[in-house]
Amino acid sequence: MTKTLKQNAEVKTFGCRLNIWESEVMSRHLKSAGLDDAVVINTCAVTAEAEKQARQMIRKIRREDPDKRIVVTGCAAQINPQSWQGMAEVDAVIGNHDKLEEATWQRLAGSNDGHLPSLVSDIMAVEDVAPHLLEGFDGHTRAFLQIQQGCDHRCTFCIIPYGRGQNRSVPMATVINQVEALANQGIAEVVLTGVDVASWGGDLEGQPQLGQLIRRILKTVPNLRRLRMSSIDPAAIDDDFLIALEEDHRLMPHMHLSVQHGDDLILKRMKRRHSRQDVLDLVARVRAIRPETVFGADLIAGFPTEDDTAHHQTLDLIKTAGLTWLHIFPYSPREGTPAARMPQQDPSVIKSRAAELRQAAAEAEAAFLETRLGAIEDVLLETGGVGHTAQFAKARLQGDHLVAGQIYPVRVRGIADNMLDVELR
Repeated sequence: MTKTLKQNAEVKTFGCRLNIWESEVMSRHLKSAGLDDAVVINTCAVTAEAEKQARQMIRKIRREDPDKRIVVTGCAAQINPQSWQGMAEVDAVIGNHDKLEEATWQRLAGSNDGHLPSLVSDIMAVEDVAPHLLEGFDGHTRAFLQIQQGCDHRCTFCIIPYGRGQNRSVPMATVINQVEALANQGIAEVVLTGVDVASWGGDLEGQPQLGQLIRRILKTVPNLRRLRMSSIDPAAIDDDFLIALEEDHRLMPHMHLSVQHGDDLILKRMKRRHSRQDVLDLVARVRAIRPETVFGADLIAGFPTEDDTAHHQTLDLIKTAGLTWLHIFPYSPREGTPAARMPQQDPSVIKSRAAELRQAAAEAEAAFLETRLGAIEDVLLETGGVGHTAQFAKARLQGDHLVAGQIYPVRVRGIADNMLDVELR
């Protein structure tokens, strides 16, 4: 007998923005497959705490709703599927490649005995990456386009390449066609994203670089109103990228850099490809050609062997480089990474240093918002009367007949709840 599907499917997400965006793809596949009684846990492997929270959620879901079919996917599931399959509460484990394929969810829908088949492909053997359209969660005003998957680098703290595989790029023509289709649908802003988006093109014929792709998009799709980048490696920003930033103001003046630390010795031990000075040189070069550009950054607190001097180098870099939108990560050892074998910090030290970095981040954000008082901005309106400026500052806009997905010229009249309070011009 076919099982009656009487509930709504759910996707619960841990970790990075890419995971969040991929959850949107899965949500559509779940709906298409009719898996209304399933809950999908999209895991993260960056920290042990993220995995712990995912396991706690799985157990809570099973206690509260025994009839739910629980499917686990994401990087933690890809790296160690057996540990998740061993949980009595879990019905199926799906790998990172397979979770984006509609056929996977159709296959799961064909199982009606309450226990679903698992599917975890060898991520290192996956050679292609489909140009999955990852539409946004703000009334479809913004669309996220995955142009690249995987990573060829091996930072000593990072387990993600083992969950995402090697660098695989979507061909240029396919990306452009997707962007053009989105623009023709009226999408105001397209965000190019991937695991290591700056590595796009390295595996394609002729090895085109990301900057070439960006310039071609801007030239070929004149009705695209905004183009934005997700997190990008500061060591891989090429000249064409900077030319595009200078030539075409549809490329947003907002760059989120994968910096990780402000001390050169720690950066070497992380096996990063940039130095502290490289970051300072990059932001100076960008500001020389596009002064209004705002920089975000990922920063790790409490990396093994980090002393007080090294920690204060990171605090100083926030001010010296003028970093604004900051993501702070307390270091967490991941089994199988070189950093996990290095001398570890006391957890209380990591917690304290992360708190200091978060305080510096809050001060940097507040200082930037203060500079926008009285300024004229363009805000892409999303749902709930909230939108983003070109520099990615959140703004609240109220008024009659406002339409999500439209870009409105506004004047900043105040700041409230870490958002700009704006009015139509």
